[in-house]
Amino acid sequence: MASTRSLKNWVLPISSPSTDDESLLKSSTMTKKGVYAAISYMFCIVLLVMFNKAALSSYNFPCANVITLFQIICSCSLLFAMRRWKIISFTVGEPWPLTDNSVMLVPFKTLVHTLPLALSYLLYMLASMESVRGVNVPMYTTLRRTTVVFTMIVEYLLTGQKYSYSVVGSVGLIVFGAFIAGARDLSFDSYGYAIVFIANITTAIYLATIARIGKTSGLNSFGLMWCNGIICGPVLLFWTFVRGDLEMTINFPHLYSIGFQVVMLLSCIMAFFLNYSIFLNTTLNSALTQTMCGNLKDLFTVGLGWLLFGGLPFDILNVIGQLLGFFGSGLYAYSKLKGK
Repeated sequence: MASTRSLKNWVLPISSPSTDDESLLKSSTMTKKGVYAAISYMFCIVLLVMFNKAALSSYNFPCANVITLFQIICSCSLLFAMRRWKIISFTVGEPWPLTDNSVMLVPFKTLVHTLPLALSYLLYMLASMESVRGVNVPMYTTLRRTTVVFTMIVEYLLTGQKYSYSVVGSVGLIVFGAFIAGARDLSFDSYGYAIVFIANITTAIYLATIARIGKTSGLNSFGLMWCNGIICGPVLLFWTFVRGDLEMTINFPHLYSIGFQVVMLLSCIMAFFLNYSIFLNTTLNSALTQTMCGNLKDLFTVGLGWLLFGGLPFDILNVIGQLLGFFGSGLYAYSKLKGK
């Protein structure tokens, strides 16, 4: 491990896998560092949803895949620069390696080991980006709260993770509130709803994969982000070229608009910090805790989305459902902090 003096040079905290992976996976309490990671994630995701929604809806940008591509390029550029300047490291143990002979900056064997994580990340990003387009922000956040069920199932299948009655009860309350909130959605869109549920499934797979590969690859949060970027970037570039998205982007009427460029830049920056906080939160806490943090931040997302974008008429069932969901998320957070 790095010395105390070396660790002071770090600008951002990193995740370091425990020597006992199973005990970390099954830990029931949240550390102080884990709480900070959770709060950082909630802050980043609220802003990112707003910026993505502004680009896709307010400016009617037609290519969600291109936004994801820009975010990956921005993330890899920042990581490469910080790695070369020895601000960060990609591996656990030393603050930075003595040599940088590898073109990929990580061993090829490690890159192959993270391939399932990169593929699940690509599916997660594409589905999540597309799901924002077809559903108004309040209902989007409501439907996304059902991700907790998929996450619990995937974690159980991959790690045998079991949960206390208080955790299961809080999850049940969240899902029940989500169904009540959407019972009379006047802007119902079957395609939009289907994409959101697909995004929920891919999110659960992605988070559970982080929890497993993140603890066995020898990479920290930055290293995992780097591997995701250099694997997914070329694949997504080829896909956007084949679909004609790049040509549509070049011909986009607002491409040179200052407002649109600012929204895109902020979206890319927030995507970088969001991915970092996701890796940190999931490895320090758990995939389910990461999902529940996404539910706790919904209060701010719903409020901002209602004010900035509208799209959801006032309905008493929606309000009751939202409150039940927030109460369930708070109950889960309390159970984790108390170690129940």
